[in-house]
Amino acid sequence: MKKISIIVVTLIALAFVGCGGTKGAKDKASADSVRIYEQSLIEESIKMHLDSLAAEIGKLKQLPFLQTDAKGVVKLSKQELQVKPSFLLSPSSAGNAVTLAEKYRLLSALVVDRRVARLYEMPTTSYDQSIKKLMAEISDPAFAEVEDDDNLSSALGELYNAMDKNGRINYFWQMAAASLIEQLFVITQNSEKFLAALDDETAANCTFRIVLIMDALDRLSEYDPDIVPIAEALEPLEMINATTVSDLTVQIEEAREQIADMRKSLFQ
Repeated sequence: MKKISIIVVTLIALAFVGCGGTKGAKDKASADSVRIYEQSLIEESIKMHLDSLAAEIGKLKQLPFLQTDAKGVVKLSKQELQVKPSFLLSPSSAGNAVTLAEKYRLLSALVVDRRVARLYEMPTTSYDQSIKKLMAEISDPAFAEVEDDDNLSSALGELYNAMDKNGRINYFWQMAAASLIEQLFVITQNSEKFLAALDDETAANCTFRIVLIMDALDRLSEYDPDIVPIAEALEPLEMINATTVSDLTVQIEEAREQIADMRKSLFQ
């Protein structure tokens, strides 16, 4: 069927040329050239904007429970340490990721959960293995630019620049979105403890991170179909505009169910 269609199209094209279609072909080529040029300008403009967004994200503070010295910032009591969190993604979920986009997103989320597991003094060998497995399957040279895979969620500036060289910045934003959702979900599971470690600047940074990521996803969704469901999933986060810990506490509580739904749609 495909061969027949190709032959028909070829005959029509030959007939068109034979009937004086040369001028029309030149006009079409000229119009296509203009469109390609205009498209390149649009894409270059978007690329510059994405570079700017990534640079801004790289300047933002990480949430306290994700920082390397988290144990000194978020202090869990002996009683809290006895009750291990059941809300973390299972390391075995790495086997559920099929597409490249799914692998990038799950990798980013598992890096977050491994930090939380350490905070609760849980063994992380399974997380280590799953993270290494996903990194090997993704085979992104950019990962070599980050000294420790534990920094995939924090060394965003270096990661973005390296992924840019490989033509994978779309996947960078998939990772950023996945990390954001997992971080917010973790907060909703113990907001009293995790939000208490924030100051107003960090709370404002959290809001700004949401704005930057949603802006990037919105622009990329016009060109990358894989981005569309993520951009749509994050839409409820538009309600978060906190500049203080008090405001963020209220807004995250109000968005608790939506955040759980976002996480479910991305990882389960």
